[in-house]
Amino acid sequence: MCANVIVAEDDEKQAELVRRYLEREGHAVTVVGDGLAALDEVRHGKPDLLVLDMMMPRADGLDVVRVLRAEHRELAVLMLTARATEDDLLLGLDLGADDYMTKPYSPRELMARVRTLLRRTNRPGQANPTTDAVDQVLSVGSLRVDPARHEISVDGTSVECTPGEFRILAAMAAEPDRVFSRQRLLEELHGFDRYIGDRTVDVHIMNLRKKIEPAPRKPARLLTVFGVGYKLTDPARSASRA
Repeated sequence: MCANVIVAEDDEKQAELVRRYLEREGHAVTVVGDGLAALDEVRHGKPDLLVLDMMMPRADGLDVVRVLRAEHRELAVLMLTARATEDDLLLGLDLGADDYMTKPYSPRELMARVRTLLRRTNRPGQANPTTDAVDQVLSVGSLRVDPARHEISVDGTSVECTPGEFRILAAMAAEPDRVFSRQRLLEELHGFDRYIGDRTVDVHIMNLRKKIEPAPRKPARLLTVFGVGYKLTDPARSASRA
């Protein structure tokens, strides 16, 4: 099975190059040239992946991601940009992008990123290690993670997460109280990808705390283990131990 991919890129030569490489790998590709067209294609189709240029007419890539996540659309998003500062990278991830590449880039590296992202977000024709290994609902106190339905809830209230955030939380919920290093969580996000740094994990953790913690600045579930990484715990059980 192939994935359904939208390429949103206003540079026609660049868009054609990406389209050819994607089609070579068996994916169905739709190319659009501006941000509003990208939103329209996502809303009327069922894409698995959006390859999204940051700088586009009518609506830029950041605006597109912001709208898609506000509409709770869970497709994977890979952003492309000539702007290579760390602030740009973190802003894109904070808004809900799953991966980020700077121009110029190698088409072969882009395809490797696509394969990894599709595999990690459980898209057509790809295996999802978390879902394959765990088909039951994972519970850590009042936090529930359902890998099969890709659903998260806290105290019975549904929580919307990006695919990257879900991967992290599902991995940690499968082994509560285990300390996960940043490198271990990076492997959950991107496998062999060595181009995304530790700050990527920190941004996802920060966003997850906003969604699952009553007081994100004083986390009780998703804890920092200084100098090591992060762990997910049951606040009620931790309180009783104390």
